Amino acid sequence: MIEVEGLSFTYPRAPKATLEGVSFEVAEGEIFGFLGPSGAGKSTTQKVLIGLLRGYEGVARVLGREVREWGADLYERVGVSFELPNHYNRLTARENLEHFGALYAEAPVPVMEVLEWVGLQDDADKRVSDFSKGMKNRLNVARSLIHRPKLLFLDEPTSGLDPVSARRMRELVRRVRDEGATVFLNTHDMVTADEVCDRVAFITAGAIREVGAPAALRKTHGRRVVRVEYVDGEEPASAEFALDGLGDDAAFAELLRSHPIETLHSQETTLERVFVDVTGEALRP
Repeated sequence: MIEVEGLSFTYPRAPKATLEGVSFEVAEGEIFGFLGPSGAGKSTTQKVLIGLLRGYEGVARVLGREVREWGADLYERVGVSFELPNHYNRLTARENLEHFGALYAEAPVPVMEVLEWVGLQDDADKRVSDFSKGMKNRLNVARSLIHRPKLLFLDEPTSGLDPVSARRMRELVRRVRDEGATVFLNTHDMVTADEVCDRVAFITAGAIREVGAPAALRKTHGRRVVRVEYVDGEEPASAEFALDGLGDDAAFAELLRSHPIETLHSQETTLERVFVDVTGEALRP
């Protein structure tokens, strides 16, 4: 669905390139996460792939065709949800979707159906100017889905959402994939990336540092240890033991026999920790 090789892009009058030799592929039916801090090049990559930035170098193919060879027909096949809301604020949610849905050649999804997907069915006739940031972001996603695209670009889809709405958004992304779409997901939200993505790419300073499945990356870069917190005399104490061979570890067995145990749990690494270890950078909005 997406083929990128040696992609570079420099904004006019910029002192250096925003993207430098970026390469990756996205398979059909995959949720591919593009992970990095603000300014890493995530949104620039997306803008190249959807045809908004044309002066790029290298290869950027979408749906089997070089991006610069596509015309307006590209937008019949792809859906895009930007991080920043871009609606008509004086119109209601229903009116916005009716307007944008009318732009497509094929009949769009019924407005109330797509509003229900993002939990806005009860706000269909409310002016968008009265929406919160999270509601506007959900309307962004609804607009990107109204023509049932084969390829969906989502830029920070959980930004500004409360935990319940964020969970619902993650469920929607998985459902869209299960119904046949491919999803390209820009985010710095590692919880969302870890839960929904089949593979992820780490990008910092315009270059990809590593690509892989979240579970595989955690396994490769994580520490397999068990941490035990216990009471030694009257003082709290802790110790760590290798998870491999734990059943034959005499020191671990002796600790369990001789001390009151407060907590015992495996120290599984997080995707965010892996990102920091691989790139040397902390994630930030």
